[in-house]
This record gives sequence, C-alpha cells and structure tokens, in this order.
Amino acid sequence: MRAMVLEAPGAPLVARDRPEPEPGPGEVRLRVRACGVCRTDLHVCDGELPSPKLPLVPGHEIVGVVDRLGAGVSEWTPGQRVGVPWLGHTCGRCAWCRSDRENLCESARFTGYQLDGGYAELAVADARYCLPLPAAYDDAHAAPLLCAGLIGFRAYRAAGPGGRIGLYGFGAAAHLLAQLAAAEGRSVYAFTRAGDEEGQAFARRLGAVWAGPSDAAPPEPLDAAIIFAPVGALVPAALRAVARGGTVVCAGIHMSDIPAFPYRLLWEERTVRSVANLTRRDGREYFAALARVPVQASVRPYPLAAANDALADLRHGRLTGAAVLVP
Repeated sequence: MRAMVLEAPGAPLVARDRPEPEPGPGEVRLRVRACGVCRTDLHVCDGELPSPKLPLVPGHEIVGVVDRLGAGVSEWTPGQRVGVPWLGHTCGRCAWCRSDRENLCESARFTGYQLDGGYAELAVADARYCLPLPAAYDDAHAAPLLCAGLIGFRAYRAAGPGGRIGLYGFGAAAHLLAQLAAAEGRSVYAFTRAGDEEGQAFARRLGAVWAGPSDAAPPEPLDAAIIFAPVGALVPAALRAVARGGTVVCAGIHMSDIPAFPYRLLWEERTVRSVANLTRRDGREYFAALARVPVQASVRPYPLAAANDALADLRHGRLTGAAVLVP
C-alpha cells in the first residue's frame, strides 16, 4: 500500500510502499477514504510532541470502510463505514477509565502518534475505538468531525452555559463549533490573526456576531473563551476579555509558554482550564447533537501524495476550514 511516512521529527513526510497491514485480535482493517489534516499532526511531525512511534504514518481523522476483521471482532462487518479518532486505545482498568475519564488514561495510545494513522491507503484500528459516522456527511466532510469537531465539542461543554463565547483561532475546530453554538442561541465572537480579513468574513458567514484580531477587545465582555490557536499569549488576552466568573478553555494538545500575567486578570472567580483528548462518549454525544443541529465542514481536498503541502498550508495559515487527504 502507499503511505506518507514520518521518519524523523522535523523532516518532511516520505511516500513509501509498505506491506498491507493485517488486523490483529480485536482490530479491523479499513480502506481509507479520507483523512483530515489536524494541527496535532503538525505538532507530531514538527517534533513538538515527544517520542512518536517511528517510522510513523500520521493522521487521526480517518474515514474508512471495513474490509477485514481480526479475531473476536463482532461489532463491525465488512463494508461498514467507520471513523477512527485520536483516542486509539485505553487500558479500561485504571481509575480514570473506570470513572468515565478514559481520555486521561495513563496507558492510552493515540492514532497517528503511537499507532499508525490514516495518511495511507489502508489503516488498522482497535475495533472498540472506531465510531459510527452520521450518514448525512460524505467521506471528506466527515473526516474533520473526528478531531476538530470532537475536541471543539468537548471544549464547548467545558466552557459552560454562558451566552457570549469567544473562539480564538478560527480554523478547523472553530468553524465547526461556531455553527453549533450559533444555532443553540449563543453569541459567537471570533478572533483571528491580525489582518486576516478573509478569516473574519468567513466567521461572520458562519454565524459570528463579531470577528476581529486576537489582540482586540470584544465589544462586550465574554462569558467564556476557547483557545484553539497554540499561542500561550492568548491566555491572558482571553482572561482580559471574559467577564467576572468567566472561563477560559485551552483546547489544544500543545501550546507555547503562557507568559506571566497579573493576578487581577484571574481574580473575580475567572477560571483557566484545559481539555485533553476525547472519549468515545464524546463521539456519541457529538454526533447526536449534529443530528439536531447539522453543521457544514468547509474542506480543501488534497491527494495523499500532497500531504506535505496540506501540512504546510495549515502551518502557514493558508486554509479556510480543514484540509483533508483523499487517497
């Protein structure tokens, strides 16, 4: 099979012909139809996340069709379309797993990081961690739901019920979440890179009541803010923007260092918190929400061989929405 492979952090992906993988016990093999290109892939490929499996096939927003079953698999059948997200395995026994917090399992393994992912024609996944996908979404438009959508949804719930919500970094996750939040009656405030007028116009088209640069103050205090951009300096900026009692959620897996800031920004019961990974329950609940409030993913397709181009476009802010590899 053809795959795009990371052989050393910081190096471009290399196109390789690899043996077709075989599913082990409890696993399924998929013919990959689409794989989203996520900012976490950049963090893995650029060496910002430690100790990836090497060589590694990146990609954790996988849409594929089951074509082979490993021993003991009964929940899927050949021909079914499934999604494979970032969370690829947990122990199922630790205190985190037993308290419905499998996203914090210390033995967790992640797709496209410790497990080969979807930048390939075929992929193997633990059958228990595959998700059924909403039929309303075609392959390319379903792919970003599996991380950008799911992590955005987890962050959204962590932000609380306030009516005014700010989204810092209007990329793949924010453009999906903005539609859901607006449809649920929230006022969405979108923050982009300075000078990104196209991105600000895009946010307004998707329901934002205001859009501006990340260093600007919103026209009114926010109840909550979610930071998708991996920029630590946005934490004190978001604290300045939220009202007393407000919450700032850091939604990325990696962020540059947060600079020192005066205690008065945190005072008045403001909260800073993170979200980590996702759970299978998040997937079920997010797709149930999409059945009530459909969102439209804006995608730019790339052939598999152009994975480095897709990563570069994401790295340099040349995307509106999400990049998707289509083998």
